[in-house]
This record gives sequence, C-alpha cells and structure tokens, in this order.
Amino acid sequence: MVAFDCAELMEAVGGKLLWGQTEKAFCGITTDSRKVEKDNLFIPLIGEKFDGHDYIEQCFDAGAAICLTQNPIPERKDRSAILVSDTSKALRDIATWHRNKYNIPVIGITGSVGKTSTKDMVACVLSKSYEVLKTQGNFNNEIGLPLTLLNLEARHQAAVIEMGMSGFGEISRLTAAAQPEVAVITNIGVSHIEKLGSQQGILAAKLEILEGLKQWGLVVLNGDDPLLKALSGKLGFRTVFYGMEAGLDYCAQDYRSLGESGTEFSIVIEGSKYQVKVPVPGIHNVYNALAAIAVGLEMKIPMNAIVEGIAQFSPGNMRQNIIGHRGLKIINDTYNASPQSMQAAISVLEELSAKTRGIAVLGDMLEMGAVSSEQHYSVGNFIKDKKISILITVGNDSGNILQAVADSGNSAISLRHFEDNSHALDYLKSIVKQGDYILIKGSRGMKMEQIAEGLLTLQTVPE
Repeated sequence: MVAFDCAELMEAVGGKLLWGQTEKAFCGITTDSRKVEKDNLFIPLIGEKFDGHDYIEQCFDAGAAICLTQNPIPERKDRSAILVSDTSKALRDIATWHRNKYNIPVIGITGSVGKTSTKDMVACVLSKSYEVLKTQGNFNNEIGLPLTLLNLEARHQAAVIEMGMSGFGEISRLTAAAQPEVAVITNIGVSHIEKLGSQQGILAAKLEILEGLKQWGLVVLNGDDPLLKALSGKLGFRTVFYGMEAGLDYCAQDYRSLGESGTEFSIVIEGSKYQVKVPVPGIHNVYNALAAIAVGLEMKIPMNAIVEGIAQFSPGNMRQNIIGHRGLKIINDTYNASPQSMQAAISVLEELSAKTRGIAVLGDMLEMGAVSSEQHYSVGNFIKDKKISILITVGNDSGNILQAVADSGNSAISLRHFEDNSHALDYLKSIVKQGDYILIKGSRGMKMEQIAEGLLTLQTVPE
C-alpha cells in the first residue's frame, strides 16, 4: 500500500501545503469518498455529474489524513491539505512518481477489440516466471490506470497494463504514467469513431501508446490488420507482427475448433513446432494467444511454459461466459460490443450450435456516430451467410442488423426486433428449447446482461 508524507506528496504533484504539517503521513490512496479508510489520502476528482470536493469534509470525518484540493477548504485539526491546479493530473503524477520507484518491465496493451482478453492472457503467460500486477476489471482509463500503478509493490516483477480511450490524448497521458517496455496493439476497429472521426483517427489515437515506450522497447502488432500491417518499418522501434498470414513473425497454423473446450493451433518457433490450446472458443482468441506468445518470448519465458500459461486463461465476467441452465447454453458476452467483436461472437455461436439451434440476441453498438446505421448493417451482412436459426435485435440502430439479413432474402434465419430488453426476454422465454445456444451481446449501455440473468430464472425449458 502506498505510504509517504506531505513533503514527498508535494514533490510528486507539484503542489503546495494549504494547511497542516509537512510531516503528516498517509497510507493508501482513494478517489472514492465511500471507501475512505483511516490515514488515507483522498483525491477529489471532478466529473460531468459530480465533484469530489463536495465530500472532503465527509472523508476527513471517516479518517482521511490528507486530501488534495483545487480550492481553498476549511482547516481541520490534525489533518493536512495540499493545493493543486488539477486533481486528475495530480493522480497521474503520483502514479508516475510511484511507478518510477520500481525498475520492472511494463507491458502496455491497447486496441479496439480484445485488449482485455489479451491483457489477461499475457498475464497468464508472464505469471509462469514473474510476480505480475495486472489491470483489474475496467480500470483502463485516466482514473483506473493510475490506481492500478499505485498497487505496485516490491514483490512485483512485471506489470500488464490495459489502456482504453475514447478520444485523442487519453492514451498519451496513460502511457506517460505507465512507461511500457512492450506495447501491444490488438487491432484498429471503429469503436469511438464518433469522437475520432475515422479509422485513421483511431489508429493515431492508439499509436499514442508509443510516446511512453522505452527507447529499447518492443512493439507487438496484429499483422492481419491492414492498418497495423502498413506500419512495418515506419515506427522507429523494434516491431514484430502476429496473425494467420504467412510470413509474419508469429504465425498460427492448423487452426481448429474444439467446440466449448476452446480452440487449438500450431506455431513454429525457432524451428520447433508447438501445439497451443486456447481454452475458449473462437478464432479471435487465437490472436490474443499469439500476442501473448510474442510478449512471453520477449520476456525470456520458455515456449513450453508459455503454452501452459495460455491453457490457464479464463475470460472475464460477461466476456463470452458460457453458462449451462436447464438444457440451455447461454453465451453471456454482454460486457461491450463493436462490429468486430459482434462478428467474432456470431462465428463462435455458429461453431457451437452446428448440431442444434443458434439464437443471436444483439443490442445496439453505441458511440458509432454518423456511421452507426452503416456499421450495424455491416454486421447483418456478415450474419446473413451464417448458419444460425434465430436473430433477435434490441434497441434502435440494431434494427439495421436485422434489416440487412431481411434484405438478403435468407429466410432460413427467423427475425424479430424489440425496443427493450424486457420484451426481448419475454419472447425468448416463449421460444427456447433444450439444446439451444443463445448468444447475448450489446454495448455496455444496453445492459444486455438483464436478458442473460432473466433466462437463468427459467424453472423449466421444453425439449
């Protein structure tokens, strides 16, 4: 747990003592007034709908020793306050100061799709030889990443840090704090295109990760992504590419599905052939494994240990979780959605439901901006040739997914659209049969997990 005194804190954040003693020490840092513990440092952040400064008094009452503030505040006995110009920047500055105390390799991971699974798979691999700190949950933004770095302790030998963003400059600020030795970019999709304008804009925003990369660092890129492949020889860093195409540095061969058990592929490393099992279905997870192989070898982990690490991977909550219930198989993939991840999930559904019925329940993909209708329609164009039985769409723009299938004339896929989760769930409950595979997926704001949770309340399911 982070612990030092006001004097060191002022040095880290470039602030000045508003009142109190410079010798005042703290132990632990929080930005959440509800989680303050005795002797904590409280950092009040300002959001669109809240201002942490409103809770400073409450935090002192709860036992906080020190707080940062952008504004003058009433003095409290036996407490200290430090004035800064920007508490959000101060949080990053403290994290950077703390990170610099540890001479360990940091692996930074970003991309439009798959960064969380790749982060977890890389951590599984590195854990075979290192004590690893990794990003937890969705702590990949300008609040979560600094808080993750502040969890660094003397026992850690490596860190795997996920970097998300929704606009320009965010990854630049994150990588400045993390200072990675390896930078992984999984792909360039259309997530957040509403703010970034184009895929070229998204590429530029993701490449900000290189601003903090050590001069001797390694860049690991998906070579099957045309925008990333085009960067070959242009980055000024050592760069390796992974994918399915021949000629890449790390190339998967002989890919095959193992159903619910996962996927399998082979790879040749320094003349030796290895079989790699990924314990989750879908070819997209092969890409995550390839990135983990590239990072693992860079970190001097033996290939046999890398294979073992990948085999120990398990997906995070609401990320392609397959749940059996009353003869149903529910694929809860409701954490988020983009055109690429929708297509990957549909391919998994088609693989798993080859001998029974596949039902896709798809919600809106948010933050698509002016291209939303077009991108939803493109998902439908992908689905129209897939062997699934029923397509249910929920929300507004998701209707374009259904429309594309309808326009194709494929009458083998039954189509239904609903405006909300409740009506979609009622319909699902009326049609499901034992043996059905049901994919449920949509953007986080659609709360599609309500449908998955609703299906788990079924007491009986007809054969």
